[in-house]
Amino acid sequence: MDITGRTIFIPGATSGIGRALAIALEARGNTVIVGGRRRELIDDLRRSHPAIDGVVIDTADAASIQRATAEVIARHPDLDVLVAMAGVMAAEDWTTPAGFVANAERTVTTNLLGPIRLIGAVIEHLLERPDAAIMTVSSGLAFAPLAATPSYNATKAAVHMLSESLRLQYAATSVGVIELVPPAVQTDLMPGHAENPQALPLDDFVAEVMTILERDPDVREVLVERVEFLRHGEARGDYDRVVATLNANDPHARR
Repeated sequence: MDITGRTIFIPGATSGIGRALAIALEARGNTVIVGGRRRELIDDLRRSHPAIDGVVIDTADAASIQRATAEVIARHPDLDVLVAMAGVMAAEDWTTPAGFVANAERTVTTNLLGPIRLIGAVIEHLLERPDAAIMTVSSGLAFAPLAATPSYNATKAAVHMLSESLRLQYAATSVGVIELVPPAVQTDLMPGHAENPQALPLDDFVAEVMTILERDPDVREVLVERVEFLRHGEARGDYDRVVATLNANDPHARR
């Protein structure tokens, strides 16, 4: 995916990785439209980066996705990139239904149905563009599980396989599929993540992502160095060590 001269819609870009990516992509000469549930956060971002457009969207709500994407396409008919960024992550206790069912349903709705619905809302438009792309966002936890977050792990593994499958279906079209695979990054995705010294600083993560995309526009998976340990554990033959190390270092793990 070339990362200059594009028109990019990033739902879930009012905080964390999405916000930092939006700023970095706009700085490289792209038209960027951010989406988020809270208008005040969109307005705050636009005050410091007035070239960035914004739209209110709730990626857990099918009607909101349809309305917002139609609005984006109407205002920006050159839209050619979707970054399906929005996601939630929470610790769960699967020893009792009260400890996980409601959160699991919310996680699946946001992390899996959200990207599916977003793609469904824009795919006809993207297929008409001469060079378009969908960037999905999985996680290193799609490849090695964190014990505390079963539903998050499962939805991100599903996003990975969805990305692989769509790449096959779109192979003969103008739409490419790129999977962004973050490691733990210092954001507010979970309590304590922003201060976690074991997590990758946000600015470092985004800078490395931009370097990868600039170096290899045809990249299929965007893998920063920090996530390689998780991504390739099974292929290396040390999957059990990867899982043990991951969970030994997890501040949310049950002791």
